[in-house]
Amino acid sequence: MSGNDVTRWLEEDGQTFLRDIGIKKGQVVVDFGCGAGHYTIPAAKIVEQEGTIYAIDKNQDVLDQLMQIATSENLNNIIPMNTLGTVTIALDAETIDVVLLYDVIHYRDMEGRGNLYREVYRILKPGALLSVYPKHHQSDLPLLNLADRKIDDIIKEIADAQLYCCDKSFKALIHDDGYTQGHILNFRKTGGKGNILL
Repeated sequence: MSGNDVTRWLEEDGQTFLRDIGIKKGQVVVDFGCGAGHYTIPAAKIVEQEGTIYAIDKNQDVLDQLMQIATSENLNNIIPMNTLGTVTIALDAETIDVVLLYDVIHYRDMEGRGNLYREVYRILKPGALLSVYPKHHQSDLPLLNLADRKIDDIIKEIADAQLYCCDKSFKALIHDDGYTQGHILNFRKTGGKGNILL
């Protein structure tokens, strides 16, 4: 773990990474399970004042820490939201351009993940982006509810929520406080079951 890694990520690499997955100026983004804001902060810099980031977490302490960082960075386009441990997202239907589910889905069983994907589908605009970093699956530090799941299994279960996998890549990114390599799965909202990219 390195504070230098986090600084480098927040100041430079995080923006490069998130632009590459498709975040743009002016968008409305949900970072579900945002934690300390390693993805929220660079996303807020990309969307600028024309955009909004909803930073969603069940831990009020980390939301408070995140907002302290946002204040120090003069970022006033971040709105914190506490889920109180549910997957319900208190936003209107079809209002969001991008949802990030990074290093969070392993906390939910299959039913809970299905509920989360359906909620994501509800809030995404037609054609909008869901980007997933499914850490702790079968071949990447297996843990909790993804320990027996392969990447292709995860793609299929998200596709069941009418989200079409349009890109699967392996990238350098931040996990906890250090750099690692991981799979990034990008999906688009469809009107029905889309093709599955494996």
